[in-house]
Amino acid sequence: MNFLSGEYECKIDPKGRLVLPAKIKANLPEASGNHVVLMRGFEPCLVLYPKAEWKVIYDKVAGLNEFNEEYRHFQRNFFRGNTEIELDGAGRFIVPKSMGRFANLEKEAIVVGLGNRVEIWNPDSYEEFLIKDQQNFSQLAQKFLGDKPAEEPLV
Repeated sequence: MNFLSGEYECKIDPKGRLVLPAKIKANLPEASGNHVVLMRGFEPCLVLYPKAEWKVIYDKVAGLNEFNEEYRHFQRNFFRGNTEIELDGAGRFIVPKSMGRFANLEKEAIVVGLGNRVEIWNPDSYEEFLIKDQQNFSQLAQKFLGDKPAEEPLV
């Protein structure tokens, strides 16, 4: 698995194009080529998945029982507006207008690599969703990772 990481300040040009940072583009899996899937996030951001990663998530959501009303409602909202995008040679893509409105993207964006995916945020919104209290962040780390044994150090 390729690891998408880092936090980058990016510009959106007058044509609505965003250039993926070179380090993000370089870590897209070769199997995906220049094809990625863009979707609305659960928060007011966009989420970009390499095609192979998207397939795993797609299979989970599409596999929900369509005869269950709650599952159908989730599927309808989850798949709404998702779009496959082909990056150009410079790693650019056009942000669809409806998605740009959803994430309040105008001239600037923060692009954040999160392992298997990339989030694209309006800079002001991104700051609102970050944990500002280090003690709270430390407590969450303890809650989610504290019960796992430490790995042996490399010698």
